[in-house]
Amino acid sequence: MLFANDTEASLRSAVALVNSAAEPDTLTEIGQLDAWYDEHAFTGRHDSDAAELEAVRALRPVLRALLTAERDDAAAQVNVLLADARALPQLRRHDGLDWHIHAVPADAPLDRRVAVEVAMAMIDVIRADELSRLSVCADQGCEGLVLDLSRNRSRRFCSTTCANRNAVAAYRARARQQP
Repeated sequence: MLFANDTEASLRSAVALVNSAAEPDTLTEIGQLDAWYDEHAFTGRHDSDAAELEAVRALRPVLRALLTAERDDAAAQVNVLLADARALPQLRRHDGLDWHIHAVPADAPLDRRVAVEVAMAMIDVIRADELSRLSVCADQGCEGLVLDLSRNRSRRFCSTTCANRNAVAAYRARARQQP
């Protein structure tokens, strides 16, 4: 394990949220927000309304900028997110989860909780100097983010679709070069 479970979970949810902005946008309906919330095991306040959907959608470019920033810029962005949210980190244990960090109340708006959880996760990434674990998909036609938690740092594509597309293209290129 490279990072604590809550750090990895926050990073995964952030990458999924940022990647939902790609065409076709997969976060346009409240039901899609509900599915993302459930998939990433969020707890606490969830209004499940149009205002919350728009607030979470508006967070995507902020998180993209944070997750693709250089180390010093990422640290500055983390500090802004935490200050804006008036974050107060505390250890919590709930819903069968062992001790982990929450920095805003469970009744805070979802977009605020997401921003702070990602900022807290990025503290671990920055302190460990592991920003290379976050990158943009190696597929030339894709802007998706990649979270590489593999031991050998071998993940290059945001999805199996991009990986397969590149594998097929490489195979076809090799086949054309053979006599």
